[in-house]
Amino acid sequence: MFSLNRILGKLVPLAIASTLAITSFSVSALPANADEITSSIARGGLLYDKWYKVIKAPTPEDTHFSWPASNTNKSGDATQRCKACHGWDLMGANGAYASGSYQTGITGLQKMSGASIESIVAIIKDATHGFGGMMGDQDYIDLANFVSSGQFDIDAYINRETKMAIGDIRKGEEYYNTVCSNCHGIDGDKPKDLGTTLGTLSNKNPWEIIQKIMNGQPAEQMPALRAFGPQVSADILAYLQTLPLAE
Repeated sequence: MFSLNRILGKLVPLAIASTLAITSFSVSALPANADEITSSIARGGLLYDKWYKVIKAPTPEDTHFSWPASNTNKSGDATQRCKACHGWDLMGANGAYASGSYQTGITGLQKMSGASIESIVAIIKDATHGFGGMMGDQDYIDLANFVSSGQFDIDAYINRETKMAIGDIRKGEEYYNTVCSNCHGIDGDKPKDLGTTLGTLSNKNPWEIIQKIMNGQPAEQMPALRAFGPQVSADILAYLQTLPLAE
């Protein structure tokens, strides 16, 4: 005859061991969650656009001390923005700012893609850029994340010669009408202080618009679509380019 105590004595340790094994398997089988930096990258994109609006600082009045004297087209706060030197495409002199009113001859940021956050923050604060003490620690981290991890092959989404978005217009229309039109209107002519239409802006400077779709607009309640990847933004941009132009 089997002893109940002997049976329990064998079953209980086995059950405990099985439970530990299952627990161990469950934990190790689940993928480790990566640190969520997409929101940091998007906020960094806002800082890259117009950092003083994001941190609610006074608008700079002086021309940036490193702004090239050869460019007399821009002055004041326009020269204080990261995008003013490095471009909306982050390619600087090798991109859209190779000519035009923002031509400076300053290099792009492609070589900083994948660079350490510490090294990028050090550059932002160096004597050339001079942003040390102007922002908080998280601001520097967000901006560095944008530079290091937020770059993508923008030429895969915008034809550089024609300025036309490489996207699906039909999908873009669906995204726009469900996400964007409530604020921007069916025809892309809102808000009124926009001063023009999204159709005009998207055809004139598509690199700016795709960044704003992905990261939002500084100091405005505009959603950032970066988490959905650049193709969604390119699809929206493609649709925006079909909207009415300003008269």
